[in-house]
Amino acid sequence: MNSLINRNLSILCFLLLFTFSIFAQNGNKSKPQYLNNPNYKLEISKYKQYRMKQADIIMLGNSITHGINWNEFLGRQSISEQGIPSDITEGILNRMEYVYKVKPKICFIMVGVNDIFSWIPTETVFANYIKIVENLKGKNIIPVIQSVLYAERNYPSAENRNKEISKLNKMLAKYSKNNNIEYVNLNRKMSRSNFLKSNLTYDGIHLNGTGFKYWGREVNKILRKYSL
Repeated sequence: MNSLINRNLSILCFLLLFTFSIFAQNGNKSKPQYLNNPNYKLEISKYKQYRMKQADIIMLGNSITHGINWNEFLGRQSISEQGIPSDITEGILNRMEYVYKVKPKICFIMVGVNDIFSWIPTETVFANYIKIVENLKGKNIIPVIQSVLYAERNYPSAENRNKEISKLNKMLAKYSKNNNIEYVNLNRKMSRSNFLKSNLTYDGIHLNGTGFKYWGREVNKILRKYSL
């Protein structure tokens, strides 16, 4: 009798756990991962209030892009900075309307590190990245792919995650070459042994003034190339 009761209890527990897992999965599906980022809704609410009607240049990305006033930094008035802290590639795909809104001529993309450090598969990140680029091309906006920056050596999980960043950058570089798209390898001068140089960051992943100096030089090279 006891064995029968125990068996029935085991079956009941299994059914409850199975039902809970189904509800959990459905719950995750109903809310995309990028919306778990509180910065996303905050920044989008600001974008809806911005009155800039046209910007030649978009700086598109996450908190690394968001870390400086690009107009003041490059001495321009034609840049729309659209970096959202903690954003991922899926988040950018779902806010492209704000890129199109200002009718830019060129868009510099820096995204992927948050995906990689969230353990999103590199292949998924790459696929999302290509969608971003193709969407820009479809609107006659020049896409500029910038290599995903490495984390500094002492940043948590840096060695493991930087391997995936290397993998992603190789995929992006190959795609760019095969499709005649501008690719800027920032890591060539900003990293050493596949780690972000420690003198270019204040926390292991975000850039300080010296880091932005290197980045700005590469951006200016591209802008001169297109007479912008």
